[in-house]
Amino acid sequence: MTRKKLMSILKYDKTTGAFYWKINTKNGKRKIGDTAGTITNGYIQIKYEKKNYLAHRLAWLYETGSFPLEAIDHINHSRYDNRWINLREVSYLKNGQNHSKHKDNSSGCTGVSWHKNNKKWQSFIIIKGEFISLGSYDKFSCAVDARKNAEVLYGFHTNHGK
Repeated sequence: MTRKKLMSILKYDKTTGAFYWKINTKNGKRKIGDTAGTITNGYIQIKYEKKNYLAHRLAWLYETGSFPLEAIDHINHSRYDNRWINLREVSYLKNGQNHSKHKDNSSGCTGVSWHKNNKKWQSFIIIKGEFISLGSYDKFSCAVDARKNAEVLYGFHTNHGK
């Protein structure tokens, strides 16, 4: 897909993140002005000529003229929010440094957990797949501070874990 081709078949509204068809299909299922795409695994996918495209990657092509070389990060963690202001191209490593808090998180802070054996708060961070202990703390707030300081040190996005 080229930018020229994309712009001939779809209109991208960068303030809403939505794509709209500029063409009709022969069978009438798709009409000019219809919203393009379906949600699959939280991402909007747009099918054209039997090929699926992720809408956030098409938004990048539409606005910059080329597909991203690496990952597109949804800054607010919403996979279907393709507003231009919510998208940024980052390395796959950086993309992993901006994700929402896991559903099974029980402490309320990413990278902080209660260690039952020593009855302390354990603080940790994972960098390039390596688990790094940031220490054990009597106070939850100290464990959180250690984690937040490590996030700054390793360049995590300020929205990480929210």
